[in-house]
Amino acid sequence: MADVTIKKVEDLEGYQGQFLYAGKALGVTSWGMNVLKLPAGWTDYPDHDHTKDGQEEVYLVLDGSATLSAGAESWTLSRGMMARVGPAQKRKLTPGPNGVTILALGGTPGKAYSS
Repeated sequence: MADVTIKKVEDLEGYQGQFLYAGKALGVTSWGMNVLKLPAGWTDYPDHDHTKDGQEEVYLVLDGSATLSAGAESWTLSRGMMARVGPAQKRKLTPGPNGVTILALGGTPGKAYSS
């Protein structure tokens, strides 16, 4: 049998209905991976960093748009755009007028991933 796992985004489990455990569902053990489904007008995405765990993150917009704020700067991200954020950088995502679906990947440079 092939070592392949296939899942639909809509079948992923998660919390708050917005943070879906993509990596866990697929059996990924090398990095963290979640799908974020944030509705339009939702302002509760946490302003956070990963200083404690040293994890850098990459966001890939799958659908919709969002504003990524980091420090005094902000960028509009739309479908097909990617952004990398370093571990110590505070960041916040704010969904655009039609909401946003983002694939978020994370890992700590030079260290084995642990969930």
